[in-house]
This record gives sequence, C-alpha cells and structure tokens, in this order.
Amino acid sequence: MKPILGIIGGSGLYNLDGLKNTKLVNIKTPYGATSSKLHVSNYKSLNLVFLPRHGLEHTIPPHKINYRANIYALKKYGVTDIISVSAVGSLKEKHKPGDFLLPDQFIDRTFNRVTTFFDEDCVAHVSLAKPTSAQLSKLIFKSLPKNINIKQKGTYVAIEGPQFSTYAESMLYKSWNCDIVGMTNMPEARLAKEAEIGYISIAMVTDYDCWHNNHDAVTVNQVIDIMNKNTKNVRALILSVLDNLEKIKKWNWADKVYSCLNEAIITKKEAISAKTLKKLRPILKRRYSL
Repeated sequence: MKPILGIIGGSGLYNLDGLKNTKLVNIKTPYGATSSKLHVSNYKSLNLVFLPRHGLEHTIPPHKINYRANIYALKKYGVTDIISVSAVGSLKEKHKPGDFLLPDQFIDRTFNRVTTFFDEDCVAHVSLAKPTSAQLSKLIFKSLPKNINIKQKGTYVAIEGPQFSTYAESMLYKSWNCDIVGMTNMPEARLAKEAEIGYISIAMVTDYDCWHNNHDAVTVNQVIDIMNKNTKNVRALILSVLDNLEKIKKWNWADKVYSCLNEAIITKKEAISAKTLKKLRPILKRRYSL
C-alpha cells in the first residue's frame, strides 16, 4: 500500500499542475467548513489530495483558518501523510530569501487557536518530541531538482498574526535560536500528529524578519517576486516527490506516527461517550476498531 498524500498549499500555492482526474470533494466535519473543497486527483498510480489553506483566492487569514476541519477532512478522506507548504520569514542571515527549509521543530506562540481534537471526554497526550516525519523528509531530499537547495533541519516559531512580529519579538525569537518565523504550521502539525498522519513542512523564505538591517528596504513587490519564484520551484519539487513516491515499493507503516494514539489515550473506551466516538471516528477508528 502506498501513502495517500495530502498537499496543504500556503501563500502563493493554490493549485498544482500535471494532475489527472481532478474532482472537488466536500467533506463535512464536526468542526465546520474546510478552507476549500478537497481537490482529489491522480498522479500515475498515486492518489493525491490538495487543499489551499487560505482558500482559493487567499481570503482566509492565518488566525482564522479552520485547522481542525482541514486535518479532520484529510484524515476522513484517507490521507496518510501531509506535505505542508508555507511562506516564512528568516531569523538567521544564512537563510536567505528564496531558500527552502524543512523545519523539524516548532515553538508555538499562537494564543487564539484550538489546538487539539481531544477536548471533551476522550483524553489523549500525544508526544510532539518529533513532530515531523523523517520518512517524508528523506523522500523530499531524494527528490530534489538540481536547481533547488533545501536545508534539512531548523526551528519554526509560529506566531498568531496576522501582523508580523515587533522588533523586540523578532530579537527574542533570534535569542531562542529559531530559524524561521511563520503563522500557519501551528496547530496544523499538532493536529496532524493527533490524527496519526505523517507531516512535513516545506518552508519557503520570502524575506528577513524585522531584526535585519535591510528589512525596511524590502518592498512588497520584491517579496511577491521571491514568492512567485519559490512557488514555481516548489511545484517542480512536489512533482519530483510524486515521481519518487510512485516508484517506492515499500513504505514503512511501522513508523510510530501511524499508531501514536496507542500510547497517548488515557481514557478507557467504555468511558468515552457514544457521541465523542462518533465525532472522532475517523481519528479513533484504528485505535478502537470502530
């Protein structure tokens, strides 16, 4: 069995080319509407689901994205692994505009978002020590086109937005040794882990954050130009990832991400209400054979 890949597109990435049999699927969730209908497609022998997190016309700000509905819908449809694409600011001189980075750690500075599926009568404490998928990371590095360079590790600090950081905040995040700053990977990564979905983020650097001396010299047009180049490159990368994924003969389903609820749920099944079991069925069905 091959993974069913979900692609969550961020700023600048609202669709993918080269896919076949694309259909729009509306998945109902107990948390409300997703950012858009799921774009379900085929690529050779693969099934692929694309979801633009800001909506097709970029009308949803980061603090208003329905993260629970998005992850729930992807899980309900059968997505096993997610590649998340997002634009970020750099907190280090070495991460230049136009660079790509795969963060493997997150610091969550958001404060007005629901961060869990387990907030009623089913209590779970999922480990986030390793929030991203090493398997997806290896696949991406194996798939790099010659003109694209990605740094493998780094810390992404997620802020609430929609405003950018103050100078003092930017300097604080630098003092924490964070690499990049963005607004969308949290609680996305948390929820993906709770849903037992492999997750990796492709972070596209568009500019230096306001700590940088040249920050004030950056114009919106320059940022958009870099974003457009990044989007073109990430499209090429994703198609290369799909080509390599299609050739893979064995996927490691023994990875703990696909069974992490075994060690996370504290509440006994008989103590969980029928309402909650029904509500969380896509997430709990493997754990409790629902």
